[in-house]
Amino acid sequence: MIQLYSAIWRVSGRRQLILIVLSLCVAALSAVPLSYQKDIINALSNAEIDSTALFWMCAQMMGVILLSLSLKWVVSFRSGTLGEDIIRILRKRLYNEATAPDHAGDRAIPKGTLTTTISAEAEELGKFTGGAFSDPVVQLGTLIAVIGYIASSQPGLGIIALAMITPQVIIILSTQRKVNELVARRVRILRDTTNRIVSEEQGSDASRIEDEFDEIFETRRRMFLWKLSAKFAISTLNAAATVAVLIVGGWLVLQGRTDVGTVVAATMGLSRLQAPTSFLIAFYRQVSAARVKFELVRELLVEPDATPARAG
Repeated sequence: MIQLYSAIWRVSGRRQLILIVLSLCVAALSAVPLSYQKDIINALSNAEIDSTALFWMCAQMMGVILLSLSLKWVVSFRSGTLGEDIIRILRKRLYNEATAPDHAGDRAIPKGTLTTTISAEAEELGKFTGGAFSDPVVQLGTLIAVIGYIASSQPGLGIIALAMITPQVIIILSTQRKVNELVARRVRILRDTTNRIVSEEQGSDASRIEDEFDEIFETRRRMFLWKLSAKFAISTLNAAATVAVLIVGGWLVLQGRTDVGTVVAATMGLSRLQAPTSFLIAFYRQVSAARVKFELVRELLVEPDATPARAG
């Protein structure tokens, strides 16, 4: 992981720094609409607001939302452009390595491996690189800001929000290692199969190629089982957290220990937490898969003649 991020920083450190700053601004604004929402609902419930004040509060809330969306647009555009630039750099490097005179003969990169690496693995690595720093900063910052806001408004509801996150982290950490093994296995099988297809003896290997297609299918099927089972457990936790906030928040309102606006803001905050939580989970999976593919691409650049053993 450290080697992957070090390589990314060496290639695009200055542009990554700009994306990080913009991402921090997006995260800082994430909880502001919840505050406006709480104040508007409480003011309406207590009849403490007139139409002019309501209009200005809603206008300010919309202004914050538009500013946040604009910053997100800039971050997405810059990270997407950066990712495409890294894809171009990787493809040029791989092609130059493959066509270099000292890589002829026994040290030549197999054509099938080169084709799959340039077309698929380089693109996936490049796309990941574009948001390698900014994406987790935005989402993690949003989590901290929203949980902090909920906790400052009502500590009990903040504890529920935090309790929703912890088991999800445990689930992902416990399942991703297996998914990574399957990712590496699939890439290596696909490379081997493509090499056979583009070689001159593919006719004699037809049955073996078909068997490898079956192996790729089975590998992906097992990946789906692990990923979807984790997703089911996480969705269940999210739903339980929402119900818990309604139960605890409703009880606190009935006891006169909090207001309706806080409960509504906490409920909306949970829904806002689900998006960054889901994203961070997906990002962790992506960075884990990118690390595996980074190692596989580096094997070609460092030792083009080294054909790694298939993960079993």
